[in-house]
Amino acid sequence: MSRLLMLVLLAAVPAAAQDAPDGEPDALPQRVRSVLLYGEDTCPKPTSPDEVVVCAKVGESPFRIPKSLRKSEPGPGGTSWVRRAELVDEVNRATLPGACNPIGSFGQSGCTLQMIQRWKAEQREKKAEEAAIPGGED
Repeated sequence: MSRLLMLVLLAAVPAAAQDAPDGEPDALPQRVRSVLLYGEDTCPKPTSPDEVVVCAKVGESPFRIPKSLRKSEPGPGGTSWVRRAELVDEVNRATLPGACNPIGSFGQSGCTLQMIQRWKAEQREKKAEEAAIPGGED
């Protein structure tokens, strides 16, 4: 029986703690205002006793991406698959056919191709020089 009485008294203690000293319960605020602060902003004062102002500092500017979310130098995880494939092609180009490289299969074909392209460019230059000379034909 004494345990039951103690249990009832302990259950009533939180209810008694909520009452104000004069016996009336505390009144809840009528208005709660949440404010986000940027940079050097200060928290505004409540306009009435029934108002509660909750302030939170969130960063430098409302128009800037927070430093924690800004990207730094892109690592391998941030590189697109297209760029990764291009890098593999650039690295392997030295050993592919048509590369003019003694390493890899059929590399000499690239050397022949480069010589032909240089010869063709020289022929175009000669024609352009001959066309630029006035009165070259009699």
